Amino acid sequence: MRELIQPEGLWDPRPRYAQVLKSGKQAWISGQVSVDENGNTVGEGDIETQTRQVFENLRRALESIGAGFDDVVKLHVYSTDIDAHYSTIAAFRKTHFTSPVPSTTLQISRLVLPEWLLEIEAEVLLP
Repeated sequence: MRELIQPEGLWDPRPRYAQVLKSGKQAWISGQVSVDENGNTVGEGDIETQTRQVFENLRRALESIGAGFDDVVKLHVYSTDIDAHYSTIAAFRKTHFTSPVPSTTLQISRLVLPEWLLEIEAEVLLP
């Protein structure tokens, strides 16, 4: 059974896509970007502010399925400038995860909106 979830406090992009898909003990969180619950970009040009917002959005998505960061089994990170952003992203990962988590990190030319610097999606194994 597939359950689509729109977490409270996250921007609602429907009907284009779902924020969270849960099936049994697995869940997938759509790429989270630096937007507030109204879809407004937070921290334009500021990777630290954008990374903080992305992790806050991930937290809300995880909580909506009764999970936390330690339930994440894989991250997919998309950055528009790995050299400039990697240390900031790594610092936030260190504060949110108590143990290492497999991930793929890619530099891309841009995200959907040019002011977005970072997008992170997650695969989750539920407790």
